[in-house]
Amino acid sequence: MIKILLLEDELPARNKVKRYLEELQFDVKVMAEIESVEEGVIYLQSQPALDLIISDIELRDGNSFEIFQEVQFPCPIIFTTAYNEFWMQAFESNGIAYLLKPFSLDKFKLAWEKFQVLTQQSSIQTQWLLQMHDLLGANSESKETFKTRFSIPTPRGSYFLETKEVAYFSAESGLVYAIEANSKKHLMKETTLKEIEHILAPNQFFKINRSELVQKKFVLGTERYSKNSVALKIKGSERLLICSQSQTPSFLNWIEK
Repeated sequence: MIKILLLEDELPARNKVKRYLEELQFDVKVMAEIESVEEGVIYLQSQPALDLIISDIELRDGNSFEIFQEVQFPCPIIFTTAYNEFWMQAFESNGIAYLLKPFSLDKFKLAWEKFQVLTQQSSIQTQWLLQMHDLLGANSESKETFKTRFSIPTPRGSYFLETKEVAYFSAESGLVYAIEANSKKHLMKETTLKEIEHILAPNQFFKINRSELVQKKFVLGTERYSKNSVALKIKGSERLLICSQSQTPSFLNWIEK
């Protein structure tokens, strides 16, 4: 029996993986279905007997790499979402590749075949695990940090604005504002969106047009604006933000990750 841990915070995605596992017609058992980093750390600290981990990268409370940097993982991992080019190249060169959502049964079968090769040749699996631990350690040391608060200047000094409170940034007539969900505006000392974009987490912020940069958790939904673009509903705001035609395909892919 092949024992599997499933790290995935979305029920439809978990059901899809389990359905694909049934299609493989192997003797498999999903030992646990875990939705968060915290639960994943606790579970793996118990040193369960596992043969394979199938893991999304963005979990309910953070990034799954945080789990593997904190505890020893006992087996190969198949990731089911894109993270960045460095990780994709690292895993592809070591036998286990990403499954980029949405992935097909055929893609899943290819990843499964790579897993089978590893389990059949224990020396290869040992080497892969050692390389994985080294890569995770290197990523932890060089992990890029992003802005968590901004200093807002005033005539008498300054105050701090938490990045997590900003629904979107807006550039207007050579000035940049941070707008909260309650519509409160803060005049930034930065003068362009480009300055701000590069210091924010790209999985949380997206530049939808030349003058607006939105935070994912405040996007409630979209409406069709034109044939090739959408308008965004922002939490606490009656105003719709228009995503440019050129950015709409990338935005729609980003918002669902």
